[in-house]
Order: sequence, then structure tokens, then C-alpha cells
Amino acid sequence: MQNENNAPILFYVADPMCSWCWGFTPTIEALRADDRVDLRYVMGGLARDSQEPMPADIRSYVQGAWREVESRTGARFNWDFWQQCEPRRSTYPACRAALAAANQGRGQEMFHRIQQAYYLEARNPADSETLVALAGDLDLDGERFAADLASDAIEEALQEDFHLRRRFQATAFPSLVLQIKETYRWLSRGWEESNTVLARLDEILHSTIADEVK
Repeated sequence: MQNENNAPILFYVADPMCSWCWGFTPTIEALRADDRVDLRYVMGGLARDSQEPMPADIRSYVQGAWREVESRTGARFNWDFWQQCEPRRSTYPACRAALAAANQGRGQEMFHRIQQAYYLEARNPADSETLVALAGDLDLDGERFAADLASDAIEEALQEDFHLRRRFQATAFPSLVLQIKETYRWLSRGWEESNTVLARLDEILHSTIADEVK
């Protein structure tokens, strides 16, 4: 698994509806702007497809996570979501939407648009109608996106991401795994401070360059 220009690949294992991934946004924005690495998103899949309303205990758990993320990272949340939407513990549709948008070259943008809609606009990305509307926000081909979202090909791509997640043994989101040639190094297992993650990347890349010139 290597890109054409042999640049290091940085795998971001995440879920658009993971609140800790939302709190990780400043780090990911910095990494997206770093031309030393090829940043690739891997959909982790927090919760399977479900049409059932979120049980009270799960609501309490998720709301508690929001409060902790808000406190530790400074990320903002629109708490109107819990009154305006019918929450469901179902994140696979949002993961598929990022992959469907990737078919039109906008996978990363869709990932972050879903986060904005969920956490800031009190919209429910577990609903396909919301996802199709967000595709429209990105000027994607809506008919193609909707068809891809429900396609066997996107489901296969999702399962491939899950396989990669298991291969990395990435059990916490967000996770960052750096591939340099045939070696793999962890940058984070779960949320960490941006400065820590970025300093770790700098150290690994500088060490690699130093080894190559010896």
C-alpha cells in the first residue's frame, strides 16, 4: 500500500459522528495542509445501521462524551440536536456518505461537512435525507451520490475500511497511523493535543530523512 510518489501515507481512522474526532479537527486541518504526507481517511464505523431511537442510557453516554470533548478540546456543540432530532445510534450511513462523496473527489470535505451539520447545525447524519442534502451543499451530483450511497460497491468499500482498521488494531477514534515505505508508526491512539501529535510527526519524518542520508 503505497502512493505513486512514494510519500509517507498518514491513515486517519475515524468516524464522522465520533465526538472525539470532532475535537480533533484542528489537528486534522493542520495535517491536511502538510504536503509532506498523503492523508487518507479510513472509516472506522462506531455504530451499525439502526432505525431504532437511541435508548436513554446511550443518550446519556453520548451527551456525557460531548461534555468531556467540549471541556478538553474546546470544540463547540449545538445541544438543540437532542430536542430537534430523533437520535439513533447509527453511524454507518455517515461513513458510507464520505466514501460515496470520495467517488466524486470530495470524501474529506463530506466527512467534515457531516461533522458541521451534526455538531453545529443540529442535523441528523443518520438520516439519508440529511446526507443527500449535504452532498448538495458540496455541489456533488445528487443522483449519483444517492445511488452510490445505497450501492453494493460503497458497502464493499466500507468493509475494506473496517478490515484496514482491524489490521491496524485501531480500537480508539481518532487514530493516526503513519506508513513510511513498509513500516508503520503510530501518531495517536485516540484524541491527543495537536502540538503533541504534530511534534511526533516532525520527529519521525526528520529521523527518517536523517537515516536516508547516512
